[in-house]
Amino acid sequence: MILFCDTSALIKLYIKEAFSAEVQAEAAMAQAIAVSRIAWAEIMAALARRARENPVDVDAIETVRAQLRIDWPGLAIVEVTQSLVELAGEYADTFALRGYDSVQLAAARQLQEAASEELCFASFDNRLQKAAKVLGMRTLGNAVG
Repeated sequence: MILFCDTSALIKLYIKEAFSAEVQAEAAMAQAIAVSRIAWAEIMAALARRARENPVDVDAIETVRAQLRIDWPGLAIVEVTQSLVELAGEYADTFALRGYDSVQLAAARQLQEAASEELCFASFDNRLQKAAKVLGMRTLGNAVG
């Protein structure tokens, strides 16, 4: 099984928050953890926001950044290509998704179609989860909005 993590799920592998244990358990069973190339920018932005909002957590967040730099080369990265962004544009319209959310979904879909094994789409965004289910993906996450 391939676990595709959008940024809301990926961060749960590094920062303990609601549903981190579930994502970590699924990741432990996965043959590969996949992400879209854009997840790097999204997770770094999320960490920077956390550091600004909770200055007491700056050292812990820097530790997470360092671990991400170590782990990133071991992830299966889905590259952003013209065909992927065109598909993302279709998904943005069809499923009423935000731009980067539609890119995440398109990346997972391309991987799902190319892979010979099951793909689990991990996300904690309600619309994204619903769209993934419509596309026939198994999903992980307690959608929060």
